[in-house]
Amino acid sequence: MKTASVAETKSHLSSLIADVEAGNDVLITRRGQAVARLVAEPGAGGYGWAALRAWIEAEPTNGPTVAQMREDDLL
Repeated sequence: MKTASVAETKSHLSSLIADVEAGNDVLITRRGQAVARLVAEPGAGGYGWAALRAWIEAEPTNGPTVAQMREDDLL
């Protein structure tokens, strides 16, 4: 776990957030005492677009699609 003082945190917050996004926790200290901890939000690792596309394509349609309705001049 990385440790940073409050002053370091103020001047390097973007870098510390990048460390957290990479999976590392950051302990923030004031005068050597731990006062806060930066941890990644659960599930904040990005969205799996490929998984979403696969799920959408696997779902059956319940009726005509918008594209089909446009072709048939229903929209």
